[in-house]
Amino acid sequence: MSHNTNSGSPENQTTSEASYKASLARQASRTLAQTSDESRTAALEMISAKLRDFSSDIIEINQLELSTAREKGLSESFLDRMMLNEERIEGMASGVSEVAGLEDPIGGIEDMSERPNGLKVGKMRIPIGVLASVYEARPNVTIDIAAIAIKSGNAVVLRSGSDAHKTSSILAEIARNAVSEAGIDIRSIQFIESTDREEVDHLLAAEEFIDLMVPRGGSELIARVRDNAKMPVVAGGIGVCHTYVDGDADFEMAGDIVLNAKTRRPSVCNTLDTLLVDRSAAAEFIPLVSQRLADAGVNMHVEPETITLLPASANVLPLQQEDYDTEWLSLDCSIRVVDGLAGAIEHIAQHGSGHSEAIVTSSSDNSKTFLAAVDASAVFVNASTGFNDGGEFGLGCELGISTQKMHARGPMGLKELTSYKWIVLGEGHTRP
Repeated sequence: MSHNTNSGSPENQTTSEASYKASLARQASRTLAQTSDESRTAALEMISAKLRDFSSDIIEINQLELSTAREKGLSESFLDRMMLNEERIEGMASGVSEVAGLEDPIGGIEDMSERPNGLKVGKMRIPIGVLASVYEARPNVTIDIAAIAIKSGNAVVLRSGSDAHKTSSILAEIARNAVSEAGIDIRSIQFIESTDREEVDHLLAAEEFIDLMVPRGGSELIARVRDNAKMPVVAGGIGVCHTYVDGDADFEMAGDIVLNAKTRRPSVCNTLDTLLVDRSAAAEFIPLVSQRLADAGVNMHVEPETITLLPASANVLPLQQEDYDTEWLSLDCSIRVVDGLAGAIEHIAQHGSGHSEAIVTSSSDNSKTFLAAVDASAVFVNASTGFNDGGEFGLGCELGISTQKMHARGPMGLKELTSYKWIVLGEGHTRP
């Protein structure tokens, strides 16, 4: 396939690519908001089909970028986030189809009521307008965001990190061609081709065209976006996640949950970073779980009092105080013994990032206390933090996982990409 995602060039040399493409997205958003759910659904099914059709092209480009990234010495966790293969592309295609099949999030009427004077007042769900996302290593974000944006009637402007830029570019081209073939304005999806960092600044300043900015990446990127964006920002992705094993927990189940949360995919934001163990369970549970973690190649960061509980085969590192505030994104895990449920809740309050927190317990009272006291986008009882994901929550793809409280929290699906307007129905009503 030809590889050119340009939507035209800036009308003059003083207009940045980001500003120009944001203006095109704004123009497209007006008609996109009025399209039928059938049209938007067809566009997503077309994206899904084209991902499968062009999977070999995607993988070829991705492999070249992975080779370059390895030569630069980038970490294995970074490379894992970059990598696309047949299985992951199929997962992307399936995710898009799942979003396509979800209920139309716009146009519905909520909270309709009749006032004493006979006026009928309610809220109509509408698209936010134009979304923009600046993201780093994960090219699948290109498709995830494009799909849920189109389904929810929003135009979108995408800016990929440089290491996976070519992979993201071909994915954006696939999405743009698909929506165009389905009869939707191709300008609804914009991709910034320039890798110049100044384009990010131009995008963050384009508040006249962009309604919501969503950064996806590490703490430095998110801080830069929050500090410089002129439009509202919904940020997420930073995960310092905990699992607390209560004194009366089923230790076999707890071990399964801990191992899954840590090793299923260490490079993602919902993976386990710090294991908290009730002091009454430490002598029995820590030797069991640490052996399983050691067998899986996990490096364990522990305090002196805990080292004696670990097997000789374990890769043990003396814990540094900053370790409790570290999102590892690797096969590393801090382990801490705490004084019961209260100690676990206090530790999470001090060191958690508000992302994903879990308790393993057989106590209904303790689970209720944990659910009420722990402040996070998702709180789990007897389940792995790895489930904090839009697909697992039935949302299909997600825009990201917000750790904020305003506008959206947790996996951001279709409804989180809508707003509302009041609608008022009268029969010649005039106000006295």
